[in-house]
Order: sequence, then structure tokens, then C-alpha cells
Amino acid sequence: MIAKRINLTILILSISLQMFAQKNTRQQYIDKFKDVAIKQMLVSKIPASIILAQACLESGDGNSRLAKEGNNHFGIKCHNWTGPTIYQDDDEKGECFRKYDSPEDSFRDHSIFLTTRDRYKFLFSLDDKDYKAWAYGLKKAGYATNPKYPELLIKIIEDFSLFQYDYASITPATQTEVADKLENSMPVTSHRDYSVSVSRPVYENNHVSYIIAEIGDTYESIAREFRLFKKELLRFNDIKDGHEIEPGVVVYIEKKKKKYTASEFHTATDGETLYQISQKYGIRLKNLRKMNKLKEDSQIMPGQTIKLN
Repeated sequence: MIAKRINLTILILSISLQMFAQKNTRQQYIDKFKDVAIKQMLVSKIPASIILAQACLESGDGNSRLAKEGNNHFGIKCHNWTGPTIYQDDDEKGECFRKYDSPEDSFRDHSIFLTTRDRYKFLFSLDDKDYKAWAYGLKKAGYATNPKYPELLIKIIEDFSLFQYDYASITPATQTEVADKLENSMPVTSHRDYSVSVSRPVYENNHVSYIIAEIGDTYESIAREFRLFKKELLRFNDIKDGHEIEPGVVVYIEKKKKKYTASEFHTATDGETLYQISQKYGIRLKNLRKMNKLKEDSQIMPGQTIKLN
């Protein structure tokens, strides 16, 4: 009987030690997801420091049950969500949280969550390098109920110098990292034999593969890199010949979709164009116009509701 108890104790201690050994440190978590946060910053204009600090805080550095079992790194609840779900006690018992296929999907949905809801709209008038204003703004908008939420975010940012990533760009990925991304994120949409670069990450939005433009890129050079015709690449991005690429913009390397299924509407911000919305959600510009009964020269007004599907 004593021997059985000893063996059971040893087994419990072994499992506990294994679980402890598998825990991420905060620095490990930051190193793992900093490029993902930077990419989302370039697309959404949310400071990378804020994205990373929120992810660290909300996911317990990736160690929480929501992060491990649901790939939910931001504690985003269901809120009319039609995808997979996971349940956990929070403000109330058994609350519904969104569940994702990958951590990257969670980071992407966090950006969509903030950019498509009216209560966060004022944040995008803030300086995108002012992480303190963003931290207090998130609390004001009601992202979290903890009264110390801004201070907690700011401490993480300053303790780990996350503000440096607000000035960064995507770092080149290794061949293995890119191969892994492509295997999971580039669906076969035609019989073309796409040959991809191993010097930069390839991402996916609305099931369409894209890259982030770098300094020196042109549509011609990207077309060569991905073995496309230049006119194809221009068509994929609803761009006419002669248009120059700015570093940091999204460039789709596949045809965009006719609609966006993860959200039904987008609320336009000040100065936003229909083209920018089409790139943000991976929707063909002509389909976006048709859904919203807009002409080619139609102006988008701040606060205007844009149908996405």
C-alpha cells in the first residue's frame, strides 16, 4: 500500500514537473510572436508593443488554457462568433470564448476586433507610437474590467522594451519557417506551379496568401519572385500599371475572395477608402462595390457601414 502511494506521488510529481518545464517564459513568448505582432501592426496600425503586451497579459505568456487549447491569446469572447468555441469561467461561469486554428489566427482576429468596432474607433486617431495613450484608451473603450489594466500593459512594455517593435519591420524568416507557413496557409487555387521565396514570410488573410512589401520591392520584382505575370499580380491587388509599392503594405499573391465570411460589416474610419477596405479583408474591389451598390467614384464617409458578405 505504501509502495503504491509512493509510486502515485512520484507520478504526480513527474507530471507536474513536465507541465512546469513546458511553460513559456515571458521573453520566450515575446521572441516567438514579435514578428506576428509587427505584421499585424503594419496591416492594422495597432502598435506592436500593445499587441504583444495584451497577448502576454491575456494569455499568461501563452500558458493559459484558452491559449493552449483554443489558440485564443487575447481573451476574446464569442460576441456573435459563428466559428469554434471554448468555454471557461471569467466574469461569469462557463463563458463562451472564440477558438482558433492557430495563434496567428488569434492575432489576426484581435486586429479585426479592434478595427471593426465603433467603441475602439477613437484609438486610431492616437499616435501609433504612443503606447501609453493606447493602453489607457483600451481601458476607456472597455476592453478589460481590471482598473489597473493600462498600468499592467505599460509595465510589460517597459520591462521588456516592447516599444522598439513599434519602429520595426518584419524580419526575414528561415527556409523552414516559410515552408511551414506555406504548407498551412497557401491553398491550391489553380494549376499554376507557384514557386515561392524563402527569404520572407508568407501570410494568409481570408484564405488568400499575401506578403508585406519591403523597401525596394516593385510589382515586377514580386511577380518574378513568385513566378507570376506582372499583370496577374496587379489584378490580384486591384492596381493599375505604374503604381508604386510603399513598404509595409499588403500585396496579395493570389486572387482575392468575393466576400469575407468572418465578419459581416466594417465601419469606415476617417479618410479610409473602399480600396483599403478591400485589401484589409481580402475581398475583390469590384465585388465590394457590387455588395454595397457603390460606383467607382463613390466616396466613403467616416462611420459608413460597409457590407463584407
